[in-house]
This record gives sequence, structure tokens and C-alpha cells, in this order.
Amino acid sequence: MSNPKFRIFIICFFFGICQVVPQTDPEEKQSLVSLLQYIESQYDITFTYADATIKERFITKPPSDYTLDELLLYLNNKTGLFFEKLSINNIIIRAPFSDEINSTQFLDEVLVINYLTKGISLKNDGIIGINPKRFGILPGLIEPDVLQTIQALPGVTSVDERVSNLNVRGGTHDQNLILWDGIKMYQSGHFFGLISAFNPYLIENVIVSKNGTSAMYGDGVSSIIDMRNSNTLQNNTSGGLGINLISVDAFGKIPLNTKSEIQVAARRSITDLLTTPTYDNYFKRIFQDTDVINQNNNTITQNERFYFYDASLKLLYNLSEKDKLRINGLNIYNNLDYDETSTINDVNEALNSKLTQKNLAAGIEYERTWDSKLSTSAQVHVSHYVLDATNFDVINDQRLIQENDVFDSGLKLHVNYELDKNLNYKGGYQFSEVGISNLEDVNNPVFRRYIKEVLRTHSLFNEVKFSSNSKHTTARIGLRTNYIEKFSEFYIEPRISISQKFLDHFRLEILGELKSQTTSQIIDLQNDFLGIEKRRWILANNTTIPVIESKQFSTGIHYNKNRLLISLEGFIKDVDGITARSQGFQNQYQFLNTIGGYRIKGFDFLINKQFETISTWLSYSYSKNNYLFEDLNFGNEFPNNSDVRHIVTFAGTYSLNNLKIALGLNWRTGKPFTAPDADNPNSNNFINYGPPNSNNLEDYLRLDLSATYNFKLGKTADAVAGLSLWNILDKSNVINTYYVLDDSDTVSNIENRSLGLTPNVSFRIRF
Repeated sequence: MSNPKFRIFIICFFFGICQVVPQTDPEEKQSLVSLLQYIESQYDITFTYADATIKERFITKPPSDYTLDELLLYLNNKTGLFFEKLSINNIIIRAPFSDEINSTQFLDEVLVINYLTKGISLKNDGIIGINPKRFGILPGLIEPDVLQTIQALPGVTSVDERVSNLNVRGGTHDQNLILWDGIKMYQSGHFFGLISAFNPYLIENVIVSKNGTSAMYGDGVSSIIDMRNSNTLQNNTSGGLGINLISVDAFGKIPLNTKSEIQVAARRSITDLLTTPTYDNYFKRIFQDTDVINQNNNTITQNERFYFYDASLKLLYNLSEKDKLRINGLNIYNNLDYDETSTINDVNEALNSKLTQKNLAAGIEYERTWDSKLSTSAQVHVSHYVLDATNFDVINDQRLIQENDVFDSGLKLHVNYELDKNLNYKGGYQFSEVGISNLEDVNNPVFRRYIKEVLRTHSLFNEVKFSSNSKHTTARIGLRTNYIEKFSEFYIEPRISISQKFLDHFRLEILGELKSQTTSQIIDLQNDFLGIEKRRWILANNTTIPVIESKQFSTGIHYNKNRLLISLEGFIKDVDGITARSQGFQNQYQFLNTIGGYRIKGFDFLINKQFETISTWLSYSYSKNNYLFEDLNFGNEFPNNSDVRHIVTFAGTYSLNNLKIALGLNWRTGKPFTAPDADNPNSNNFINYGPPNSNNLEDYLRLDLSATYNFKLGKTADAVAGLSLWNILDKSNVINTYYVLDDSDTVSNIENRSLGLTPNVSFRIRF
């Protein structure tokens, strides 16, 4: 039954009028999905299940004074399902045998349930699963920020601390395919990359794949980050709201009737209304060495105004027991504007510069379950990204307009067929049309450049997954074929994932893939887009900008016994077709446009031990990442801009009743940079550089702490308070350095530094 008071609350929140906390009838039946989520938070446990096992099941909420064993017995009697304890805090839900063989979902076997922390799982096909609703705690995080959480995984880092610059096994951020409910996203960060642009409180699960990716995914030569919202109806209203030192947000799931539900979420920054220590540190970090701060002595920047928001909406409508309709939309927005005043010849000049960045996504999906073995789905979607900047230079009487526009639309037709209990088939057809335009307009001197490219791609994929009766052997083999109309070329992409258990507690893993992608990001000038968002999206033209192609192979071994996990995975990845402009060179190659590639070889090691109340882990990643551009460095290899050889993380979490604490140490070697020639640093107004990327920054070190406390807030609401301290030691890490010539023709060194000690606090209510 829907709750009218909660509807009033949602309306009041969005218009800033009032706040109302709903009340629910304890005897009213609610969906088993929502009840399990509530139980997980109250008893600090994790349920593992196939969605098909619990969907469309409803149950009366049990008494609040039940012990866990009494609760499991109650659930077993009321639902007819089997609740089996795998450990003290891990419980698997199984359907009766007669129902199990008619489940249309081929479930991935989970190797580790609470991988690093609660809510993260490691599957035996190399995929990492993240469930934000079950998220425990990680050092420096008090909320389940998806893209921040991913950086805790071995092989994933950000050389400049931004979620909009994730480096997965040495790749650039544009080589990550980021999906929201099956729609490709071209903007991933708020505050220009310091926090994720995706509100996590409606996201049901996240799939992260670094290799051996399913054939249904195109693009993403480095990784897949697939975020999926809740897709199951519940018959009770639920929601929550929260605030921290950066933003305020709210979300809700509101049943309209027994066949439909609406899900809404919204978040808005408070940075334009209230100045906080967190905002001050973020502002200094992002705007250092940009046009916003680097002004001429005669120019004063004042009245900067920055804010962001995101809002999502999803409608779930079950046409019948076999037919489902899903409609969703997402809007992400960043805005910055600031005034410049200058006094020239005793005349005051005042102009306004601005930058807006937004990504609008929408999709309609229809799902049909034909019988117990066959299901199909069809989705139409669109993603529209716009970056628009106007920059006034009052000293030189110049106005510069820059625009980057991406319009991505497509169709997906998928089929899933369970051949038998050991073999599952997945296949389909996908079509995409991507148009990208770039505009530069200068008034003094007069200059205008506008470039637009459009590509249409047809893709077919087929994939078979095998799982033995014992679950000791699993294999997924797929083939994807992409045809690009404009180039009249085919790209054949095999994918493979094999997992074999042996000696009871060991598992061998083999992963491999070929991939291609047609979109990438470049940097023309370091001060593009005010020097804040320097990257712009472009399309391959098969000449100066080729299609990027990758080949990757990895093999690993995992030992898992008594809540002890030891993993070792070696990998090699070749990526070809990258351009020098996509790498962000700040040396002798900054203005060159040539084509090359990179090869990275390395391994990831992890040891993770879990106790009753403690989870601790140590990870170490080693890699060697080299460029090869035939026209650069005399055709010899040289270190990649993202070549960080050694990365170490040592962290732990502690949970006792309602208190959770996490402490973590992050250390890595410094990224490469190019220094001027020591004997002859400059000549003829040019810097004479030494060998490319032959020097390294000082080592990076950061210690983070976070803590949360959960408590009841009335009979129907829970609350959680959180505190995080980023970089407790306040270490001033240099994350980038480069050289410029000043007005006296002297070489000057510019250093970009990391966030210093940055606190944040949060308070959330959930009902």
C-alpha cells in the first residue's frame, strides 16, 4: 500500500517547504527484498540469492525482538525458502529443488562474499560485484560512492585523486565504459571529478570487470563499470535523506499500485549556500593552476559561484506476470561562474566567465519471460553530454567560447536461454549512433572552428556459459562482432573466462579479451575549458584518430579458506590506436599529434583476512607501463604518463554492534615527468627537455580514517552518523609537475598538490 504522507514528504523536500516522516503499519505485508535489506542493516549480516528466487514474494515483518536463528526460522516457515548459514554473518537463500530448476536466472557463483568490506563480492569469473545498499565502510568513505569504492580494488587507482580520472591497469579514464542502467555515461564526476556523479541510494548493484568481459559489452578497452538500479517491485514505501558538508540528498521508492512503482532520487550541493572546510579544500585542489586562480596582477577574481545537482527517476510497470516495462532518466549538472574585474587606464572592467557540464540520459526497456528457460529484452536509450565554457580575458580584451557536445542513441535486443542446468546462452543485436561536435570561437583575433563527426555501429554478440554440477568448473566463452558503417570495417572480439577449483580451497582463473572503442578524450591545450575540464570527447575518423583496440590476457590463483583469501593475478595488456593528444603530455610532445600505443605488464597481490568483527587486507600491485610511438623518442619505448610501478594498500575495518571504523594507508611510487635539460634548459623561447618521462615524482602517501554509527530513530526509521578524515597526516603530495617559461624567459616549475587534511561529516535517515 502506498503511503500518502511520504508522497507529501517528497514534494516538500524538492520544493524546500517541509519534512514529513512516514509511518507504516507493522502488520502490513512488504516485499521480501526490502525486508532482507532491513534485516541486513539490523543484524549486520549479508544474504546471497538469485533475484528470481525472491522476486514477487511478500511477507509480514517479524517481531523486532527475535534472535537471528529465530528470525531465519520465521523466514523459512513464511516463505518456503531455505536460509542456510555459510558463516556467522553470511547467509545464502535457496529455493526448493522443484523451483530451483525453473529459475530463468543463471547465477554467477561467488568466490568471496565480503571482499574487503561488506557489500563487495568477488565472483569466480573475475567480476567484482558491489552492492551499495549493503555497503559496510572503507577508509575515508562514509557513504557508498561507487567510483571511490572501486579505487579500493587491486589494479585500480587515480594518479590525481579524481574519480573522473580512474586508471585501470594503466589505462586512461576514457577507456572505462561507465553504464547507468545500460546507458553509456560521458560525465562521471561532480566537483570536476572529486566525487562520483551517481547517487548510490537507488543503485542495486555494480559490476566491475577488468578482463574477460562479457561479449554483450562494447567499448571500454580498460574496464567495464556497469551500475544497475533496482528492478524489482516492492509493495511498501521506503526512502531516506541525508546531508554532508558538500551536498544534501533524498530518495524514495513509492508504489503506485500492485503493478507499478516509481523510484526517485535527487542530490544538490550546498556549496553555493554554505562554505565548509571540505568545500574550501576541494576548491583549492581543483582550481589550483587554473584560470580561476591564476590571474594577472591587475585582475581580481571574485564572487565565484559553484554548484552541482543530479536527479534520477525510474518507473517500473509490470504489464503482466511475464511482461515488464521500465522507463528511466538521469540528469547530472555542474555549474561554475565567476567575475573578473580589472582596472586598465583608470577604467574598471568587469566580465563574467562560466562553465557548465551536464549529462542527460534516458531509456525505455521492455522485458518478456516466455517460459522457465527463455527471456528477451529490448531497450531504446539516449545519452546527451554538453560541456560549455565562456572565458573572458579582460587584460587582452578577448572572449573564448568552447563547446563539446555528444549525442549517443541506440537500440539493444537481447535474448537469454537456459539450455539446461549447466549451460546458458546469451546473445543479441545492438545498434548505436554517436555524434560528437567541438566548437572554438575567439573574438580577438577572430577565429572559429567547428568539427562534427557521426558514427553508426552494428554489433552482434553470442555467449555461452557453462557451470559443472559441483560448481568446481565454470567457463564463459563469447564472441562480439562490430561493424562500423562509415569505415565499412568489421572488428571481431573474442572473450573468455575460465575458472577451475582444485585441492578444495584453490581456484585457477584464466581471462582474456579483445576490445575496440570509437570514442576517446583529447587535450588540445592545458588551459582549455578554463583549465578545469581540459578533456573533450572526440570520435574516431580512421585516419588521424583511429579506432582504439586492445588485447588482454591474465591468469590468477585464489586460495580461500576459513575467511582467509590470498590472490595473485598476473596480466599483460596491449592497447593500440591512442593519440598523443589523448595522453595529456606536458613536455616536448604536448602539441604533437601522432598515433601509438602502450603495453602494461604486471601483477596484483591481495591477502584479506576476516574475523568476527574485523576485516583487514594488504594489497600490492606491480606494473611496467610503456608507450610506443614510432614518431616520438626516436621510436623507442618510454614510460607511460600513468606508469606507477608500485602500489601498496594496508587497511582494516572494525564492526561492533552499530559502530563501524575503517583505517587505511595508501602508498605508491610517483608518476613520471619530463624535466628540462640540466645544462641547457631553454633557448629561443622554448624549453629544452631531457628524455621523456625519465624522472619520477616523490612517493605518494595518504592515511585515511572513517567511522559510522547506526541507531534507531523511532519505530520505522533508522539513522546513521558518519565522520571521515581524508589524509590524516596532512601530507602535501605532489601529484603532477611541469615547466613553463615566465615573462623573463626563465624556466619555472609548477607543482599540483593533492588534497590536504579534509574532514567530512554526514547524517542520514532511512525508513
